[in-house]
Amino acid sequence: MVSITIDGRTLDVEAGSTVLQAARRLGIDIPTFCYLKRLPPLASCRMCLVEIEGQRRLQPSCATAVTEGMVVRASTPLIEETRASMLDMLLANHPLDCPICDKGGECELQNMVMAYGPRESRFRDDKRVFHSEDIRLSPVIIMNVNRCIQCQRCVRMCEEVVGAVALGTIEKGMDTAVTGFEGSLAGCDQCGNCVEVCPVGALMSFPYRYKARPWDLTETDTVCPHCGTGCQLTVGTRKGEFMRVRSKWDEGLNREVLCVRGRFGLDFVASRDRIKRPMIRRDGTLVPVSWDEAGDYLRQRLSAVEGKAAAGLASPRLTNEILYQFQKLMRTAFRTNSIDCSSRWSTPFDTLGPLMAAFNSRAPLDEVIDCVLVIGGNVAEENPVTEYLLRDGVRRRQTGLLMLSARPSRLDADARVVVRVPPGGEAAGLAAVVAGLVAAVGETLPGNVLAGIGATIGKPSAETGIDGPDRLAAALKEGRSVTVLVSVDLLRSPEARATLQQINNLLHILQLLGKGLAMQFLFDRANQMGAWDMGVLPTALPGLRAVADDVVRTALARNWGAEIPPGPGADLDAILELCVGGRMGALYIVGTDPLIAYPDRDFVARALGATDLLIVQDAFLTDTAGLAEVVLPAAGYGEETGTFTNNEGRIQKVRKFREPAFEARSNLAIFDFVAALRNQALRPSTPGEIFDEIARLVPAYQGLTQDGLGADGAFTQAVPTAPAARFFAPPPVPPAADRLMLITGDCLFHNGYLSERSDILNTVANDPYVAMSAQDTAQLGLSDGDQVIVRSAQGELTAQLRVDGRFPKGLVFVPENYRALRLNGLMRRGEYPCPVEVQKVHATLEVDRTSRIWRGV
Repeated sequence: MVSITIDGRTLDVEAGSTVLQAARRLGIDIPTFCYLKRLPPLASCRMCLVEIEGQRRLQPSCATAVTEGMVVRASTPLIEETRASMLDMLLANHPLDCPICDKGGECELQNMVMAYGPRESRFRDDKRVFHSEDIRLSPVIIMNVNRCIQCQRCVRMCEEVVGAVALGTIEKGMDTAVTGFEGSLAGCDQCGNCVEVCPVGALMSFPYRYKARPWDLTETDTVCPHCGTGCQLTVGTRKGEFMRVRSKWDEGLNREVLCVRGRFGLDFVASRDRIKRPMIRRDGTLVPVSWDEAGDYLRQRLSAVEGKAAAGLASPRLTNEILYQFQKLMRTAFRTNSIDCSSRWSTPFDTLGPLMAAFNSRAPLDEVIDCVLVIGGNVAEENPVTEYLLRDGVRRRQTGLLMLSARPSRLDADARVVVRVPPGGEAAGLAAVVAGLVAAVGETLPGNVLAGIGATIGKPSAETGIDGPDRLAAALKEGRSVTVLVSVDLLRSPEARATLQQINNLLHILQLLGKGLAMQFLFDRANQMGAWDMGVLPTALPGLRAVADDVVRTALARNWGAEIPPGPGADLDAILELCVGGRMGALYIVGTDPLIAYPDRDFVARALGATDLLIVQDAFLTDTAGLAEVVLPAAGYGEETGTFTNNEGRIQKVRKFREPAFEARSNLAIFDFVAALRNQALRPSTPGEIFDEIARLVPAYQGLTQDGLGADGAFTQAVPTAPAARFFAPPPVPPAADRLMLITGDCLFHNGYLSERSDILNTVANDPYVAMSAQDTAQLGLSDGDQVIVRSAQGELTAQLRVDGRFPKGLVFVPENYRALRLNGLMRRGEYPCPVEVQKVHATLEVDRTSRIWRGV
């Protein structure tokens, strides 16, 4: 610790702290423009100058490290005069257009001039003018260069945090101008973080421009619905109408940064696809009815299917309270454990459950970063703000970032080791890493332990065709602690169980080596962690406890006042099988759309069509709702309160900022409505009371209170479980693919089909595209921008080709987020990745067959 005195007050601070940080701990206000907490100091604005005893000149407090016994004065006549002069220089060329500037009322320059500026300017010259008109940098960002005060926050945020490098500066001194260079804006994330950090009105949000003033807005702090990172955001509404989103520098794990979906993608709440009234099917057509009519009809239909199987499917974008109440409704009123919470895969919970119980960390990501291994997916597009946090760890804390995936990512440039595996080859790649790690550290393990592991794992295979497992094993060996981040993209594959088993092997080996361990999933849905915790699973009750556990089941039944079926239920795959076989009486789907998401559209269509009674409860008229017999209009995001649990295990408040549209009711009210039709009553039934029950009955949530969920939320607790020291044999090495293999996932501008209902995101999003390697496209005679047909054994689609030089040979990627493509129509259940052929539109197969289409023969 180092002792420093500022304005007569003494404080002990950590060595390496800056004078500015010490002053803020004392509550002493020192103004800044260029300083941002998460960026390295620049010291260009000179607003934070202070006097330091023994120094001849004023020093920038943001870039001056404290020393033992340092004496600082933060407010003297010289400092005040200097600050006033700096502001006078900024105002000399700054346009005085505050009445029309969107930053008016929350402009840092306005505030600084009021607090520290001169009362009369000494400058009389004409103001410097760069451009007479504003510049449209992108569909969502507009620039007025004349207002820029050269703090360079935007440039540094774009490069050092976001990693896009879309902005830069030209010229110098008072002629410095921020601009986008040739081609750089094409790589812009459109995240708007430059707008957020701009202290003046130089960078502005085009969708919000001229819509409202800050004092007109009602602002609500809530949590982003677009992925599982759990970013804090503040929604501004005017007379109940959505206006904008901003973020706060001192709240949430994101600390003022958001991705494009979080900042510009919330206008989906006003989508034209909203379901206005309840609907029932008459003569093959859905017709609007009143809630009373819907209730009478649903009561009759539920009676008609009494005694047949029932099942439920709920979206992991719903709040904990809704999900908890849904599984309670299904288990007590419908007497079934056949419930699931993903419309894209069936979770192999027999493997996943023990893995999570033993290793899942519920802690801030930035506290468990030392050596980080990311497995699968593409963090930059699935969880963009998590990408920012990882990049920050690499650049500021020397985090060792390791990557193992089929799909390249922008984070590869920051990684120490990148292992590229073939599509579907994650399990084989991990097995090679595990075997290499055992071989590399065998001398540190007891002989009997090593022999037992070796007998199960075997020796590294030279036939995997994967480059780099040995380097990855060596990097893992060096780390003091290791955090494994697992993309849920891995759960799509039929090899998901084998991949999870190899992750289990890896974590056990690292544990034997004495490493500190943490594991977290990179969920791309806002509350997937909460959905699992709440027990929206066929084999697990709330708290991830087995349905077959008589003690747990009895305790919950006693609290709920109703019995719970004792046997495990059917997962999504098995539910659809029951439907196709004509054995499903009632299927209740809440907030999700399996017809567009499940990897076999024809199969789902047949399953839903064969269901005796299909009930869909949703805010939007989805493809699945179009097949329903009963449609119930539900409140959407922002129209009801509750909580989300993010990827870290952090529980946060989701707040209401608008009223439910049309005749929609809250999801909880609809559950009460349906339960009453089954002659049941769900108690409790309000969000606050349900939260209290969760905090009482779910072990990881015990002790939590609503008042204790502050701006940063609160962490649920990992329930200590002794890991079973079991090792799994490696999977067979898959044969080298001789065909193009299709995988899917999120793209940067869309995350699931919710975001496609955002008009703003649709203005910045790419058209539907097919991404392939330069090597494959050259072999096929294709060029960037071509319209191509992607054909599988199941179907085909047409989209624009994007050639990506980072893509490995044999890989085809199509984003899953475009409804018009009906991508799942190409796929067959149980087959992922999907073998495909790619052909240029209008090309003739018979002509130049080998160059136009690659069949691998």
